[in-house]
This record gives sequence, C-alpha cells and structure tokens, in this order.
Amino acid sequence: MPTHLSLEDHLAAIVRSGAALREAAAAAGFDATVPTCPGWDVTELVTHQGMVHRWAAANLRGDTDHDTSASQAEGKAAADLLRWYSDGLAALVDTVHETAEDAQAMVFLKDAPPPRRFWARRQAHETTIHSVDAISAVHGRWPGASDVDIDPVLAADGIDELLTGFITRGKGRLHSVEPYTVMVRTDDTGHAWTVRISEGPIVTMQGEAKRADVVFSGTAVQVYLSLWNRADEIATEGRSDVVDQWRSQIQIRWS
Repeated sequence: MPTHLSLEDHLAAIVRSGAALREAAAAAGFDATVPTCPGWDVTELVTHQGMVHRWAAANLRGDTDHDTSASQAEGKAAADLLRWYSDGLAALVDTVHETAEDAQAMVFLKDAPPPRRFWARRQAHETTIHSVDAISAVHGRWPGASDVDIDPVLAADGIDELLTGFITRGKGRLHSVEPYTVMVRTDDTGHAWTVRISEGPIVTMQGEAKRADVVFSGTAVQVYLSLWNRADEIATEGRSDVVDQWRSQIQIRWS
C-alpha cells in the first residue's frame, strides 16, 4: 500500500482538514444533525474526531492502554469543545513530527507503510472525511465535490488507502459467488485500480483492468467521497447494482 505523498503532505492535510472541520462545526452548531453519519449530531462528531486524534498519537507513542471512552467523555464534558478538539489536533501533529522514522507502533491496515507514515496518512484521511461530515451538517444534506475544498491528489491517495488497505482485510461483507471485477478510475488525476470481488477476500491491484464488469469513475474528489459513502456523484458503466451493494456492504466504522 505505498503512497506517493510525503509525510509533510499528509501532515498538511491533517492541519487543513482539521481547520475545516472546526470551522464547519462552529457554523453548524453542536446540536445540528450530521446527514452523512446517521444518529450523530455535531457534538458527537467533534468528540469522536478529537478522541481519534488522541488515540492515534497515543499509538505512535506506544501507549496501547489509551482509554478511548474516557477521552470521548472528556471532550463532551469540556467547557470549550472546539478548544479541546484543537488541542488534540495540535498534539497529534506534534507527535508525528517527534516520532522517529523507524519507530515501532501498531498499524491495522493490510500492507501498511511504517507506523509514522501509516498514522500520518490514516489521520489525514480520517480528518478529511470527518470534515466532510461537518460540512454536511452545515448544509443539512449529503455534500458534493463542489461543497468541499479537497486536493484531488490527496483524494486519489485516499481512494488508494481504501481500496488497497481497508477493503482487502478480509473482514468485509462484500462477497459474490460469481466473481466480478470493478475498475475504479479518476478522470482528472489519471489513477486507476482493479478490484476483484469473489467469495474470498477482496483483491485490489493498481492499474486499469483489461476487462471489467463495472467501472466507477469521476473526478478524484467525486470518487473519494462516493466510495467513502459521503456523496453520490460516481458515474457507473456496466452493472448498476454494484453501487448499491457497495453502499450497504462497504462501511468503515469505529470499533
């Protein structure tokens, strides 16, 4: 699961998306519902992301006993929730800067890069996607690519992490007795992935398929948001049922 983005690229994305989340949360209000995360309001979203930032930093430090429930409760009890959130964001960035390149720490995706790079990349996309959730709370609907300010190259990197790292772990529900192939293509950045669905674990290869049963395409941001179930802007060629299967069976949740 290599990435062509640098550590500094991912850190810049954490900072930029972290600021976007805070700004949108303040604009929406803490009681606003989050359309892209059913059952959540903005308070739940901000405390979740603040907890995840602290959890990621703890993992990089080797603190495997970090209490995520206590962290989330701390956020909900904070006198200034957005200040609490910003403190965790800054601490995460500082921790990544201070961590040695060869540091050992837990990672959880298939074929992951070394821990320091893994956590920078993971939190770049974690924070970016949840910033989109905050923007959905502002608009009161699922957003589109035009509603967000996401670098297409970062979006392509996030698609790669999802297709090669997350869905290939063998824990998903997307299976098929009759194997089929999905090609995912970003029309603006020129990236492509070939995803093989069967009764076994999903297999993803970078590059275009010679023959695919279905093609997902769009700009990198459109595909990124759509595959993460935050937008509905993906173009489909071939089997029309696969998008619905994806939405119902590819769902990345905190556990």
